[in-house]
Amino acid sequence: QVQLQESVPGLVKPSQTLSLTCTVSGGSITTSYYAWSWIRQPPGKGLEWMGVIFYDGSTYYSPSLKSRTSISRDTSKNQFSLQLSSVTPEDTAVYYCARAGGGRYDYWGQGTQVTVSS
Repeated sequence: QVQLQESVPGLVKPSQTLSLTCTVSGGSITTSYYAWSWIRQPPGKGLEWMGVIFYDGSTYYSPSLKSRTSISRDTSKNQFSLQLSSVTPEDTAVYYCARAGGGRYDYWGQGTQVTVSS
């Protein structure tokens, strides 16, 4: 059983960089051909896909967030991470990490609340 767990950053101030880590257990992030994504849901809105890191370490980002987003991984810890720079209150959301395989998201983290406020 694959499990994903997001870190808890809590309150982030405007203009700071948000950093989140997803710790994966029960499966390796280097296993072909899975992809590991970050997805968020602002209050009262739908899910927004932010970006992905593939099993081979390649990445792809949402065009609307690309200039502020970076996804990396630590294979020794079986973790992948999100950095979102220059945050504003509009970045307040529940942030999820998820695994994609076979054309669908099959495992999700429980989500972590991020609030951007001064």
